[in-house]
Amino acid sequence: MAPTFMYLLCLGLSLGPRTPVQAGTLPKPRLWAEPSSVISHGQQVTIWCEGTLGALEYHLYREGNIQPPGRHIPTPLEPRNKAKFSISSMTEHYAGRYHCYYHSPAGWSQHSDPLELVVTGAYGKPWLSALPSPVVAAGGNVTLQCGSWIRYDRFILIEGEEHKLSWIQESQQEPIGQVQVLFPVGPVSPGHRQTFRCYGYYGNKSQVWSHPSDPLELQVSASHCQDYTVENLFRMGVAGLILVVLGILLFESWHSQRKIQDAARR
Repeated sequence: MAPTFMYLLCLGLSLGPRTPVQAGTLPKPRLWAEPSSVISHGQQVTIWCEGTLGALEYHLYREGNIQPPGRHIPTPLEPRNKAKFSISSMTEHYAGRYHCYYHSPAGWSQHSDPLELVVTGAYGKPWLSALPSPVVAAGGNVTLQCGSWIRYDRFILIEGEEHKLSWIQESQQEPIGQVQVLFPVGPVSPGHRQTFRCYGYYGNKSQVWSHPSDPLELQVSASHCQDYTVENLFRMGVAGLILVVLGILLFESWHSQRKIQDAARR
């Protein structure tokens, strides 16, 4: 157990079997993790629980764990509207679904909305590719294929570094022994850089993920309509230039004929 969590336990939390108190009537606190709720193995993470200024103590617990992992009692030097619980080195032991609540002179608060704390790097990385190509026309669609020789139950596709957008699918076993899934993505936006990674995990450990795949960046080209517009403009320009040249040649021919006719009259 991380030293910081052990210290929080020593502040007065019973080490015997215990379940969280029933939800109270005060407003529920807000719960989040920094730098993210998806944490690489061994990385430090801080879990914040924000309640009210009158809170006397904060409790953090994980679903399915009879021993809540922490209790925080604010000191006079700290703002009493929130508390932090630090994990110095993230491991599978801390992955799970968390809630927090607080206690004030007015009673107990409701429990917060859940926080899914995920650890990555527990298993070998899958591979990620684009079908038919990572070069996609603006407004078009592409299929991203994530697979592995490790028989993961599910794969999750993540866009960007902050893990804000994700897609989850059950894996499909191929005849050659590998498992894979197909993620349809689109329509893609012009001028928008899209980088994807995928992870694999097992159904009974949904908060313990593999190492991420190598990043895949989609290259967005001009749409077909834009291509046709440019091509048409080019053709119109060439046609206009030809007309100008023909006009000049006709004018010179007409001017030469006038000279010949004038000379004949003299």
